[in-house]
Amino acid sequence: MRAIVGAIESGRLRAEPRLTVSNRPGTPALAFAGAHGIPQCVVPTKADPVRADRMLALALAGAGVELVVLSGYLRKLGPETLGAYANRILNIHPALLPAFGGPGMYGRRVHEAVAASGVAETGVTVHLVDDQYDHGPIVATKHIGLDTGESAASIEAKVTAAEPGFFVQVLQRIAEGALRLPQPSDPISDNLH
Repeated sequence: MRAIVGAIESGRLRAEPRLTVSNRPGTPALAFAGAHGIPQCVVPTKADPVRADRMLALALAGAGVELVVLSGYLRKLGPETLGAYANRILNIHPALLPAFGGPGMYGRRVHEAVAASGVAETGVTVHLVDDQYDHGPIVATKHIGLDTGESAASIEAKVTAAEPGFFVQVLQRIAEGALRLPQPSDPISDNLH
């Protein structure tokens, strides 16, 4: 989020941050948003997921959001939000999908799985969000080469360094019209490397 807001403020990304949402009050993301004049909203998700889904959809619509960008939001979105923003919700995943994705595959767990697999590369995937974890159509990927025997910590460092700039690059291409968001009928492909 910091990289995206920085790109907007510097004029490198033609966009307007309309709302920052968290499921927990007092998060650093909300404080950052407040310091940059971005409205914030807390949508508690544990007690009543149906109500939370409705609150989120209404908050996004009320703020005039056109494209939802998930950056560290680890909750599954509900059908009302998914329906209202079909093909307009982006997530970034710290590995190449469809491998190394799905329920429970976030943070260090992803990099541990990549290290244990012995693959020669990992990467970053930006994808559209649907009703399954890390499943929607792929918008763009960035491939990152790995050395033999790399640790989860070194893999995580490489991916973490690449994610912010890559997400900004993808959003720049969308804003410029150079990258079209896939539709459900499109074949899955890597549009950006």
